[in-house]
Amino acid sequence: MATMNISLPDPMRDWVESQSKEGSYANNSDYVRDLIRKDQRQSEKRKAMQDAITKGIGSGEAKPFNKEAFKQRMQDKL
Repeated sequence: MATMNISLPDPMRDWVESQSKEGSYANNSDYVRDLIRKDQRQSEKRKAMQDAITKGIGSGEAKPFNKEAFKQRMQDKL
């Protein structure tokens, strides 16, 4: 595993240390790794959303939506 040194303002350092002292995390590194994992998941979600938006924009002009016809098609599939 690689090592990385980071600089934090005192209040942030105190927060990180409090998270591990409370027992939520084994140590400071565990807490930071968890934050990075959460950020990675959020980034993946944002990318998926942007991809869906881009696909929607590229799919052409919007067409009127018939709710009753849609419900019927869904019922027919059952």
